[in-house]
Amino acid sequence: MTTTVREDLAHRIAGEITLSDDPGATLKKWRTDFNISQTELAAQIDVSSSVISDYESGRRESPGIGIVRRMVTALLDVDESRGGSHIRQYGRVLSAGFESDIVHDLREYPAALPLDEFYDALDATEVSEGKWDYVNGHTVINSIQTITRLSNEEFYRLYGQSTDRGLVFTNVSRGEGPLVAMRVVTPTPNAVVLHGIDADDLWEHAPALAEIDGFSLATSTRDLEDALADLRELA
Repeated sequence: MTTTVREDLAHRIAGEITLSDDPGATLKKWRTDFNISQTELAAQIDVSSSVISDYESGRRESPGIGIVRRMVTALLDVDESRGGSHIRQYGRVLSAGFESDIVHDLREYPAALPLDEFYDALDATEVSEGKWDYVNGHTVINSIQTITRLSNEEFYRLYGQSTDRGLVFTNVSRGEGPLVAMRVVTPTPNAVVLHGIDADDLWEHAPALAEIDGFSLATSTRDLEDALADLRELA
């Protein structure tokens, strides 16, 4: 665990909380992302869990910088005590050269995961069957930021250690952009999930393009934070 990665993440979390229009909601987002209960966080900073609840709900005045510092430190300390998976994940995204507004999550799995289990975590509906029935990892990306900001070489780095993965595009309206992007990227992932739409709203040519390139295509409308939490459990 490098000090630099931890410090960078601490600054990011603290900055988001203090600059947020709803600091309590932002604190809750990070706490739940780290899979830490209110009780655990409260115990770490030696306050009652009702204090954390009051901050997150807005019943208590927005926390000052001193409280924010203690809370952020506590989140990172708990994560480190559990093995530091969230801090390492942030480091992986940074080392791949991406900001978190582009990459929501990038992980490798300890063993090949059946595609059905990957889709279950996303509550995804397959609309086109691919050549492969497994994934070795996943990358969850903001479709608009990815397509407008990344070069082909940068896009390829989204695959992490293996192209045999599930690539999830968020903020999708119909799917044209992601499917066209897949046509110019070689090799393609094992599975592509378009998040934010259901099968009825899918671009009519999307299944045919997926079939040409041989990857499984699915759609999902599950809450993104809940889906991310379950995907992290897979890793």
